[in-house]
Amino acid sequence: MVEIVPSILSADFARLAEEIAAVERGGATILHLDVMDGHFVPNMTIGPPVVESIRKCTRAHLDCHLMIEQPERYVKNFVSAGANSVSVQYEACRHLDGTLEMIKEAGAMAGVVLNPATPVAVLEDVLGVADYVLLMSVNPGWGGQKLIPYVLDKVRKLERMRREKKLAFPIEIDGGVHPENLAEVVRAGCDWIVTGSAIFHSKSAEATTREMREIAAQATAIQC
Repeated sequence: MVEIVPSILSADFARLAEEIAAVERGGATILHLDVMDGHFVPNMTIGPPVVESIRKCTRAHLDCHLMIEQPERYVKNFVSAGANSVSVQYEACRHLDGTLEMIKEAGAMAGVVLNPATPVAVLEDVLGVADYVLLMSVNPGWGGQKLIPYVLDKVRKLERMRREKKLAFPIEIDGGVHPENLAEVVRAGCDWIVTGSAIFHSKSAEATTREMREIAAQATAIQC
């Protein structure tokens, strides 16, 4: 089943509990939390205390994407704060295998993230370790960017690798996904669709979440 995963980066933080409740009413069961340190990417966002606060107001799966340097120093903190899954950037990990195992040992799903220009071939030997893979379809750091078209070719390559290796990890995508291009993204092979501005900057986060879930379901049916 394809999941629409609202990214709180685009939400109104003064009304965050309300914003989360709205997308949950729309059917969202996973929330995406972007963690940025101002070093790996030119922006700063949230840390474990915010994750802990969000955990108190929702039962949704919390998917933390660490866009930070030396993520191995902090993964346990985010799991302790309530993250159900933690993904780390391939480009930031010196010992990716060890970091993924560290996340699992802490009790969360372990994901690996690739920036747009990083080829999926670098994951050849670690796909059996990762619980999921996130492909960035924009250069990370800011919301509201346009999807980079060639990333969908990367999705298709990764989906082929998944089938060839007889694996079942979810393929996640993040950046520039909106109702108009959602069907194409689903048909490329994505399972978790992260979207922020399209939902939280719309007239109704609840209605847009529901609409995108319906589009994804239709695209999946056609794909099958």
